[in-house]
Amino acid sequence: MSDASFRISRRGFLNLTALGAASAAVSACSTTGPGPEPVQPPPPAYVEPPLGDYETMYGPMSDNGFDLPAIPVNKIDHRFLRQIVPDPTGQRPGTIVVDTTNHFLYLVREGGQAIRYGVGLGRAGFEWSGDAVVQWKQKWPKWTPPDEMVARQPELTQFSAKNGGMQGGLKNPLGARALYLFQGNQDTLYRLHGSPEWWSIGKSVSSGCVRLINQDIIDLYDRVPNKTPVVVTADIGEPVADMPERRAIPIDNGVPTGSILLGPVRQLTNEIF
Repeated sequence: MSDASFRISRRGFLNLTALGAASAAVSACSTTGPGPEPVQPPPPAYVEPPLGDYETMYGPMSDNGFDLPAIPVNKIDHRFLRQIVPDPTGQRPGTIVVDTTNHFLYLVREGGQAIRYGVGLGRAGFEWSGDAVVQWKQKWPKWTPPDEMVARQPELTQFSAKNGGMQGGLKNPLGARALYLFQGNQDTLYRLHGSPEWWSIGKSVSSGCVRLINQDIIDLYDRVPNKTPVVVTADIGEPVADMPERRAIPIDNGVPTGSILLGPVRQLTNEIF
């Protein structure tokens, strides 16, 4: 064997030896068992989509053949305009909570948030508290004044039950939408409803139950299904009081025939106006 061949073979041997040592070093640094599970980041907290600006939310709108005028938002205390707030109620998401002390209605959402609406309260709104459920919803509802109301105000006879009530429209006291609250298997005759009287929001007024700006009741109507739970309370954080024995006659004569009944409710007495 020539010296050159010996030198090449020796160089090849040394190279192979070096590669083997490197492989051994790599093997010594690796583990044979499974590695630690990758840490999963926590799911992002739910954030309610923004509502938009007030001029858009309360601008003019056409709805089911009726043209609602714009609301002059600069003339309303902005506390009572629709907004997303931290949920103060502690109720589960999907619940409606009416705070009759502060004139707010909350729709509880995920992530510790709520959509808050300002409301105006009539005597019927103040004299009722407790738990209920949205059993029926109606767009541009018919209004049928209770017989007691018709007896006091004969001019309402044309809208009595026997005369078919007042058809939905811009002057209807129930506004653009009504949510009908049941308790047990009966209609409480208590309503969450719209009103064209935007200046009454945040105030105590002579009539009605819980009234919202028409644009707000339309928004609420679209967000809640039938069977939505409702809590009406005198103050957020206080225990929900039982329904009082003395309550106002409600704003209308009842839900149309065919609605589903859920349970008993005490007799409604006294008057709304």
